[in-house]
Amino acid sequence: MKQFLYAFLFLVFSLQVNAMKFEISSPAFSDGGAIPPVFTCDGKDISPPLAWQGVPRGTRSLALIVDDPDAPDPAAPKMTWVHWVVHNLPPMVSGLPEGASRHRMPPGAIEGLNDWKTIGYRGPCPPVGRHRYFFKLYALDSVIPASKPLTKPELLLAMQGHVLGEAVLMGTYQH
Repeated sequence: MKQFLYAFLFLVFSLQVNAMKFEISSPAFSDGGAIPPVFTCDGKDISPPLAWQGVPRGTRSLALIVDDPDAPDPAAPKMTWVHWVVHNLPPMVSGLPEGASRHRMPPGAIEGLNDWKTIGYRGPCPPVGRHRYFFKLYALDSVIPASKPLTKPELLLAMQGHVLGEAVLMGTYQH
């Protein structure tokens, strides 16, 4: 009977560990909440701290895309504006510190081109209204080769067929 109980408890514990949801969050703002000005063009324009958990088994790298689907006006959006592109984040890393872009990225991580045609993070700077900003983290079964900084479309193309999971955090901002 004891062996059965131990086997049952091991199975339950294993299922709980394996079932941990792939999630991304920030200690600076809640999902659906306002992004503090320090992370925007009205402040220091530095990348916010991010944390994640539940990275799927078999993940060889992570990719992060931050974009705004409400550009230029949430009442009449015309495009999705890309604020940050990162790939080849090591899967054992559980987040990024405040101001990581351009200064404190994990070894192997590669920052790509945003829609300002610069490398790294550029924060919210909406011309009108309250915009939504999506921080999308992808678990990949491969490392993305790149001989140059990638744009969002280039990264999405390279990721095709390699996505094991996706986690999303959404924040908002208005001047």
